Amino acid sequence: MQLTFLGTSAGTPSLQRNVSAIALTLSRRGDYWLFDCGEATQHQFMRSALKPGKLDKIFITHLHGDHIFGLPGLLTSRSMGGISEPLTLYGPAGLKTFVETTLSLSGSFVTYPLEVIEIEAGEVFDDGKFKVTAYPLNHVLPCFGYRIEEHDKPGFLDAQRLKAENVPRGPWFQQLKRGEVVTLEDGRVINGQDYLGPATPGRKLAIFGDTAPVATALELAAEVDVMVHEATLEAAMEEKANGRGHSTTVQAATVARDARAKRFIATHFSSRYRFEDMPRLLAECQAIFPATELARDFAVFNL
Repeated sequence: MQLTFLGTSAGTPSLQRNVSAIALTLSRRGDYWLFDCGEATQHQFMRSALKPGKLDKIFITHLHGDHIFGLPGLLTSRSMGGISEPLTLYGPAGLKTFVETTLSLSGSFVTYPLEVIEIEAGEVFDDGKFKVTAYPLNHVLPCFGYRIEEHDKPGFLDAQRLKAENVPRGPWFQQLKRGEVVTLEDGRVINGQDYLGPATPGRKLAIFGDTAPVATALELAAEVDVMVHEATLEAAMEEKANGRGHSTTVQAATVARDARAKRFIATHFSSRYRFEDMPRLLAECQAIFPATELARDFAVFNL
């Protein structure tokens, strides 16, 4: 799994950063999900290694322009590029109206199956491999953070032990690998759980939308491998940040510490900050949570 940051600026783009968009690559096949789609996200795709045809889902945190104004262009460009793979969008109430209205008024269309699912807090997706849960945040518009959990991978089947106990090979081995109970032709009942090694814990990450401090943050980010959280302003500007539904460096790092996250990646920086300001912001975060990194456009983080 990889996180690719396509935009790391807050509110407006700058010469160094585009607005919010994060891609989560799920497998070696290169299929991925997108979290938010700010203006010019499709331009950022062209400067990255990501392929539009591998995009499977888009999760929108909220309906502010710096998080959704790139959607119409991306959706229609997929069609013009001949991509026929289906795409599903998840996001707050109003997302479907936004998509339908912008496409209709601009005379645009898509030629692939497009589904828009308006969500509420709670589980929004589970395909048996990954589960995504939405948590409400504290912003000036309804806004969500997403917790992505990979299901645990079953341990390896002890084929040598089965052989030693005269359990013949057959199609039931696939059932045993899933931990199921199998009745053999000779009447013996074999419980696959008894022949599996320890499961491999799935990876967990939390991707926050815009938010001032909120109680649900600790549940959203509890013991995740990676927490992605906005750090719009420096610690000295806490009142301004919170008044606009945002967090400071110190507030975001405190969430990572208190939630017992393993790693914190800060993003969504005010366009007032240049690259030369970043060491100062990083120091504020690391004073609270040492395992902090700062995102920049096109940065790739391995999970």
